[in-house]
Amino acid sequence: MKIAIGNDHSAVEMKNEIKAFLESKGYEVIDEGTNTTESCDYPIYGEKVGRAVVDGEADLGIAICGTGLGISLAANKVKGVRACVCSEPYTARMSRQHNNCNVLCFGARVIGIELAKMIVEEWLNTPFEGGRHQRRVDMIMDIENR
Repeated sequence: MKIAIGNDHSAVEMKNEIKAFLESKGYEVIDEGTNTTESCDYPIYGEKVGRAVVDGEADLGIAICGTGLGISLAANKVKGVRACVCSEPYTARMSRQHNNCNVLCFGARVIGIELAKMIVEEWLNTPFEGGRHQRRVDMIMDIENR
């Protein structure tokens, strides 16, 4: 499985640690983030991750900024992306199980690296449940298409 990962200047260290964590688990990682701590614009990297997912270059995406909010807003502007901000594993699990989210976002200034790893692991190991949830995901995507 290929995972696109992107970040802004506030999340370089966390991105690198999550990237190494993913690679240690056997995932192929496409690095879409900045590698400098010089101030940059998170929308660029949210869009890069989102496009990698919807264009089929990656199966899923992870986007990290200071809070996870700004980069998730940018990723969600890419048609076909369902990005979620998760600060704990339960929401990560539900975002996949019920919403089939394809981009996970979190904040490097909000959570620590060990919690981030738990969130990533829970998110990646949770399949979409489908069923009644598919109808709701379809409704969300219909809003995007109007």
